[in-house]
Amino acid sequence: MTATTPAAAPGYRARRTLPLRVEARRQLRRRRTLVIGAILALLPFVLVAAFAIGGDPGTRSTGRISLMTTATASGANFAATALFVSAGFLLVVPVALFCGDTVASEASWSSLRYLLAAPVPRARLLLSKFTVGLVFSAAAMLLLPVVALAVGTAAYGWGPLQLPTGGALAPGDAVLRLAVVTGYVFVSQLVTAALAFWLSTVTDAPLGAVGGAVGLTIVGNVLDQVTALGNWRDVLPAHWQYSWADALQPQLEWTGMLQGASVSVSYALVLTALAFRGFARKDVVS
Repeated sequence: MTATTPAAAPGYRARRTLPLRVEARRQLRRRRTLVIGAILALLPFVLVAAFAIGGDPGTRSTGRISLMTTATASGANFAATALFVSAGFLLVVPVALFCGDTVASEASWSSLRYLLAAPVPRARLLLSKFTVGLVFSAAAMLLLPVVALAVGTAAYGWGPLQLPTGGALAPGDAVLRLAVVTGYVFVSQLVTAALAFWLSTVTDAPLGAVGGAVGLTIVGNVLDQVTALGNWRDVLPAHWQYSWADALQPQLEWTGMLQGASVSVSYALVLTALAFRGFARKDVVS
């Protein structure tokens, strides 16, 4: 006798399962989301306090020109400095957390198999969770410069963005450049997001997925410092993470950012494909 596929329940639509708004509401209510948001919102206040205690950073210059030397020139400079000090590591953590603590957390709570039995198609579940993770990551990227710009303007005034290499950008142009910087930082973190998401589909331990993504990102940063690797460093996403500095020049230069974005997106597409392919064949028992 030939087996037949059972008919779907009346009214069942796969695309309506696990709506994005439901997943977003669940993630928004989690304590770690509130903690990450609080840390990013408080960082500009901590920097202002540090500058108040330590004095004008420009007077302590060692001869090396950097964004730190112009941090207190205006609110725009302060926002750029906040991005500079946090892009290398601090902003990696929320991305890894929001994207790595998605599927693995459901498995650790033993609720993953019940979601799939709802029935939520596996591809639909991954798409909803990864989309929400990326949205929350983007919100984290946006929260820091917005708060920093507001706090910096209140502390140091609204004025042009003083460029470390000389010259200045008008306040309106400075805001647009900061938007470009923020967008590039997010794109450069897509590889970390996809790595954390892939690890989240292969382990039942959320900490393992998040820690693995952060750890491998740190390894990439270390390898990028090994100058003996030569041109091999060009294939490392970490090699391009500060290419956004080209946006803080008198003339906006896109070459480095385009190269960095292509590397990050390429890795992200491969890792995301691995996540969907592996999870489609995975025996979910938790």
